Amino acid sequence: MDLFDYMKETTLENESPLASRMRPSTLDEVVGQEHIIGKDKLLYRAIKADKLGSVIFYGPPGTGKTTLAKVIANTTSAEFTQLNATTAGKKDMEEVVKEAQSRLGMYGKKTILFVDEIHRFNKSQQDYLLPFVEDGTLILIGATTENPYFEVNGALISRSIIFELKSLEKEDIKKLLLRALTDCKKGLGSYGAEITEEALEFLADISGGDARAALNAIELGVLTTEKGADGKIHIDLDTASECIQKRVVRYDKTGDQHYDTISAFIKSMRGSDPDAAVYYLAKMLYAGEDIKFISRRIMICAAEDVGLADPQALVVASAAAQAIERIGMPEAQIILAEAVNYVATAPKSNASYLSVAAAMESVKNQKTTVPPHLQDAHYKGSAKLGHGLGYQYAHDYPEHFVKQQYLPSELEGTRFYHPTDIGYEKQAGERLERLRNRKE
Repeated sequence: MDLFDYMKETTLENESPLASRMRPSTLDEVVGQEHIIGKDKLLYRAIKADKLGSVIFYGPPGTGKTTLAKVIANTTSAEFTQLNATTAGKKDMEEVVKEAQSRLGMYGKKTILFVDEIHRFNKSQQDYLLPFVEDGTLILIGATTENPYFEVNGALISRSIIFELKSLEKEDIKKLLLRALTDCKKGLGSYGAEITEEALEFLADISGGDARAALNAIELGVLTTEKGADGKIHIDLDTASECIQKRVVRYDKTGDQHYDTISAFIKSMRGSDPDAAVYYLAKMLYAGEDIKFISRRIMICAAEDVGLADPQALVVASAAAQAIERIGMPEAQIILAEAVNYVATAPKSNASYLSVAAAMESVKNQKTTVPPHLQDAHYKGSAKLGHGLGYQYAHDYPEHFVKQQYLPSELEGTRFYHPTDIGYEKQAGERLERLRNRKE
């Protein structure tokens, strides 16, 4: 690093936002996330022992994903390099891989690659990293606000451990704010600022578990408030409220977090309350929730809670999911509202969900064999072994139905699907019962 690079880095460090300056440099300085970095937890032990494998940090903004990556950078003996998926291209990745291969070959030194916003990489970009993660050239640390099971390639997921970060508790936010106000080296300690307990409570609550939002607010308050007669800057409730003009709606004063809101949204649709369901939809949209995430939850509810009582619900939900990707916001909110209202007002049945849950339990607990007459008779010489012998082709019989054994012998007579008497499912159940009782 030459003199100009050093001066540039020093200037950026001193003039960067408070949230960036206050990032912990060691694990012991990290606030919150005890469920993954408590002293008896796997991630804590792996970082301390410098034995970290590929991981993906997943959680809402401002919960410490980048912070943990920076802590790892400060504690590991491996070379640490970083890419942001919103700006990095194939050439950047190739350079990182080339340097990592050279470093490993010449010095036996590993390379940790931190990819922020990894869900922004397309499939081919993620695929490019795969062989180098697999052969140990790179140790991958990915950070994402999106569900990695939807947005990250399955192959990368299978080679990584996923750690979900939660929104910080109010007490954690208060601790960070007070630390920032008293830290003279990285924080705002030199300004001699004080905050009232009421203002502290307000900022900790309204930031909704987002440390970055809270620190940005307190920084704005301190930098724009005149000193009082006593020579100190006083941050009261009025000042604090001016620093955050828009409430983080996903995490309101009652403490309902992102997951609580989506839970209420689903339960309202399940409970056939379109007014509540569309309210929670609006709440998520106002707060900037990913519309694809919302549409996925509507599709799941249509299948799990409406089911065959109204098979059209899943069709409507799926069409809405496709439409919002083509239309985008703000018009997508109309499409989502239509799907939500349809699912909420549709007749309900969870019989399909219960059927597959019971079948999965049976598969897990009991070993079975496919009946010989249902086995494939076309593969190589399987017909000579009696596979498929005696199978009755349903379309050759009245109503395209014939009684024969379909379940394995070990489960013969078992009923997994129990149709309700609601909506279309009543009609389907009655037909099924009539066919089962029909005399041949």
